[in-house]
Amino acid sequence: MNKSFREKIYSITRRIPVGAVTTYGQIARLAGNDRAARAVGFFMKMNPFAPEVPCHRVVSADGSLTGYSAKGGLARKHQLLKEEGVVFKNGRIDLSVSRWKTGETENTGPF
Repeated sequence: MNKSFREKIYSITRRIPVGAVTTYGQIARLAGNDRAARAVGFFMKMNPFAPEVPCHRVVSADGSLTGYSAKGGLARKHQLLKEEGVVFKNGRIDLSVSRWKTGETENTGPF
């Protein structure tokens, strides 16, 4: 089955576990296009599958919270992540602790 890039993005995002986050760029890489971080952001903004596709677990490369269009905005995104146990440091997510650990071979798997 050959999925569209959009379908790959949502499929990958569905797999982010509770208590972990990933970046727009990491999702783009896993989907096979490491230059498509902005497209990932667009798909997160337009996510019709929330909360099944947990777009609140996708953050900027520096750990800052951006682009949460659901009710409550970024304050709600921050609250959801804190409730899930995501670690913050100096106002940003501590990616060394809370980044979703994926294997490099995942970008070749069927999403």
